[in-house]
Amino acid sequence: MLKVEKLNVYYGESHILRDVDLEVTAGKVVCLMGRNGVGKTTLLKTLTGRLPARSGKVLFKGRDIVRDPSHRRARAGIGSAPQGREIFPQLSVLENLQVGLDACRSGPRAIPEEIYELFPVLRQMLKRRGGDLSGGQQQQLAIGRALVSKPELLLLDEPTEGIQPSIILEIETAIRRLREKGTVGILLVEQYLDFAQRLADEFCVMEKGEIVTRGPIKELTPEVVKRHLTV
Repeated sequence: MLKVEKLNVYYGESHILRDVDLEVTAGKVVCLMGRNGVGKTTLLKTLTGRLPARSGKVLFKGRDIVRDPSHRRARAGIGSAPQGREIFPQLSVLENLQVGLDACRSGPRAIPEEIYELFPVLRQMLKRRGGDLSGGQQQQLAIGRALVSKPELLLLDEPTEGIQPSIILEIETAIRRLREKGTVGILLVEQYLDFAQRLADEFCVMEKGEIVTRGPIKELTPEVVKRHLTV
């Protein structure tokens, strides 16, 4: 589904991502972990086209999209719920969801019923302004908006950050259901270790812009956590 090869990204002359290699397979959840400031969000922004790569490849379904603009990547099948949610606070829940329809490649331009099955609260709040929702509800809205176009790759940047435990469980259930469909690959940036271990099939750990270790989630041992993730 996604294969990143030797990706290098700079902010000005600062070298942020260094020869990053990464793969995400359909039906699998890959958790990208690391301490604050190591480049995780930069990687997701580069994958969605919001930041340019200096060199390397981003292969999506076999085609290199590293020079494609963001809208073309979205219409190719990449959905994203960014850090901070970035919903439109003055728009209603329904209008926020309808924004996601712009990335639809084919079929009816209507909100899929699956969105409301995954996040029932959104159906109840369709007319409410996005800015009036709680933080957890806004996160559900951000993920729902990313799913409106039925993406084949879903990028989630810290979906549990600042969220109450009950909604974390709802988000976990939604991600699990998406994984069970077997058609969506999910790249999850997550600091909450238990959440990652319950959901992920594989993990990667980033340090100073490089992937320093990876493997099946069962290999995320206390020793690995202590060496690479403990602050």
